[in-house]
Parts: sequence; structure tokens; C-alpha cells
Amino acid sequence: MIDKAQIKEEFIQRNLYDLHKDLTKQRRLRTIVMSVLLAALLLTMIYGTLENPFIYTFSNIGNFFDYRLFFIVWSIVSGIAIHLSLIALFKLEAYKARAKYTFVALSSIFLVLTAVIPALKDIYPFWHLLHTTFAGVHALFLLLSMFPFVNWISRENPRLQVVLKIWMVIIWIGSLLPLIIFGKSGLFELWFFMSIILFLLYLSLILFEEKIVKLSVEFLKDEMDLNGAIEKIYINLERKKK
Repeated sequence: MIDKAQIKEEFIQRNLYDLHKDLTKQRRLRTIVMSVLLAALLLTMIYGTLENPFIYTFSNIGNFFDYRLFFIVWSIVSGIAIHLSLIALFKLEAYKARAKYTFVALSSIFLVLTAVIPALKDIYPFWHLLHTTFAGVHALFLLLSMFPFVNWISRENPRLQVVLKIWMVIIWIGSLLPLIIFGKSGLFELWFFMSIILFLLYLSLILFEEKIVKLSVEFLKDEMDLNGAIEKIYINLERKKK
């Protein structure tokens, strides 16, 4: 039987308690971030293919068919997933930039507003114009929040520069190609959102793993019994007994 009280006291005496808490926090946060991103990815795949994506955009699917509520739910889930992951990565990397949280928040808000506002041009021309404007503003604020952060990561982690540039090409150029080739269709939106979510999944996996490895090395540096110490890393000392 593991004596958590004894282990906790040992960590406090050796000034490892805060380090252990940070390790537990980062592992838990990584799980949460990647889980919501996977949920958003799955929902995007399902919603975007409810009707033929070669013909119908996301807005068409939500407004021409009986999927309006699904459209709004998708926008909320995707907005929260992208918002949560970016904020978590900003904090993880100690990213400093003006209005970084504001851009992410506005991007999420405009995504939801785009889904809520009807896009029926013949019936509600004003609301359709507003819907289209908000969709563009959402993409703009997402770009303003992501692109400077990617540049920041490239400077802080030179080994990732090439990979990050490739991802940017995949997201932005790859999103425009279906628009140019097939015209206004759901393929552009499918590629855009799925590639962004996949990129954030990749970034979360790489950056959280790097942070966790660094903390683990710091935690284990003075240990003689590595096997025993590794087991202690995964003990949740904050969980209360039922």
C-alpha cells in the first residue's frame, strides 16, 4: 500500500513537492487539451460530411437542412477546443504578446456568432451579409492569434522551424486550393478546420512532452532508485481518499 502522506512529506523535505505538482498538472492539462481537440476533430468530420462537401458549405448544411442545432453545437465545441488549446500552449511556452488572449477569444466568439446568425441570402440578406462578415473576421482573428505564436515557437525551438512552416503551408495554402479548384464548397472549411485542429494536436503533443520530460529530468536528477522514483512521479498526491 502506497503511503501518500509519507511520500508527500518526503517531497516537501526535499523541495520536490512543487515540482511534482507541476508535473501532475502538465500531464492532466495535456490530456484535457488533446481530448477536446480530438472531440472537435471528430465532430468536424461528422458535421462537414452530413451532406456532400463538394456542393454544400458548413453554412449551407446548417441553414438549408435540419442541422441548425448541430451547426451551433459544432461551432461551440470547435471554438472551445481551439481556444482552450491555444491558451494552454501560450501559458506553457510563457508566450508574451499584446492582445493574445483577446484575439483567441474574439475568434471563438465570431465562430459561434457565424453559426447562430442565419445564412439565407434570399430571405435575410442583411443577416447573410453579417454571417459572411463574421466568418471572415473569425478567420482573421484566428490568424492573428496563431501566426505570431508559431513565429515565437520557431525562434524558441529552432529545430521545429521547418516543420512549423510546412504546417502553415498545409493549413493556409491547402485551404485555398479547394476554394480555387472547386469554388465555394465545404471542402475549404473541412480542410481549414481539420488541419488547424490536427496542427494544434501535434503542437500540444510535442510541447507538452518536451515540458514534461524537462520536469521529469529535474525531478529524477538526484535519485538513486530510478524505478521507485518514476513510480512516484505518477502518484496523484492531491486526490483525496473517498
